[in-house]
Amino acid sequence: MVTAGVIVACGSEDESKFDDPGVKPGFYTEAGIAADGGDDPNGDLYKNDPPPAWCGVEAGAPPPVGGTEECPDDKNKPGCGCNNVGEEANCWTGLRKNRGLGGCKDGRTVCLKDTETQGKWGPCEGQVLPKQGATGAPACSCFSVGLWKIANTAPCVWNNNGWYAFSTRGDDASGCSGSVPKDTVLDPLPDGGSSSVWSTNTLKTDCAGSFKLVFRIRVGDKDNPSPNDCILGESETFADYREENVEQKLPDLPHWKSTNAECVKKWEVDTPEDKSPGYGEMIVKGGQTVRCEAVSELGVDQEFVFNRVKFCPKICRDQANANHPACVECKLSGQGNF
Repeated sequence: MVTAGVIVACGSEDESKFDDPGVKPGFYTEAGIAADGGDDPNGDLYKNDPPPAWCGVEAGAPPPVGGTEECPDDKNKPGCGCNNVGEEANCWTGLRKNRGLGGCKDGRTVCLKDTETQGKWGPCEGQVLPKQGATGAPACSCFSVGLWKIANTAPCVWNNNGWYAFSTRGDDASGCSGSVPKDTVLDPLPDGGSSSVWSTNTLKTDCAGSFKLVFRIRVGDKDNPSPNDCILGESETFADYREENVEQKLPDLPHWKSTNAECVKKWEVDTPEDKSPGYGEMIVKGGQTVRCEAVSELGVDQEFVFNRVKFCPKICRDQANANHPACVECKLSGQGNF
């Protein structure tokens, strides 16, 4: 018996698409708030917020931080000196490691008259600092917001005296046919031709650096994921992503195959036809940012799942069911904001 079927990903709205009263001598706590430094033997105001390290290309390195420990000139903190009364500027009172990431944003401040010859920065209005214990954009960490756009996430299941799963070919999701010889279907072309490519992809995120991205398909419930959900297949690409918040084309995701018959059968046969058989995980694995930090707090070599996308139920393969409630949001794409 020979059967074959393409499974496509669903699309949905939720997919992968603070005032400082003044400055006095102090040191920074882990929360990024200046505390009284009178008893600090070293007077080290930077011990928890050093000037930014840099691991990117030399031309992109931020300028050295000037000013003083109490009033570094890259933050324009309230109460610190300024030269031009009436001047407006960006300000930030939090930790540098969170600045500009996720939902965090600078505030604006105005240089106020202090003495006849000197001004001081006023309140930092409108800044957004990270929320303690938050995840995603409010956490203001690397990969807390962005878009990994994958043109084709469709796997193909194939039954020919045994269950197999493999990636479709190229952005048009071709190559899923029960008439194709098994060896051709399951193996990419040796010369690295078009049949070796699963999909093109682009990345836009808040964090520049070098890291590996993985798209992994599991059988299970997207809303209740488990590490025990079996893996149908996965593909990975390496991102040398050098400019944050700019969409950049990445190397193609390569073809994959699976001979885990039990997992494939669970996906294709055991799941009711009007239920999603599984989900795709968008993972950043290893690498570091241009700020010399691990991409996630899990560490440089650990996996961090930053987004999940749901796959369409089996009934959605039939165009006659295009208006079925379970199929309305489905589309052949893994893109989604996170």
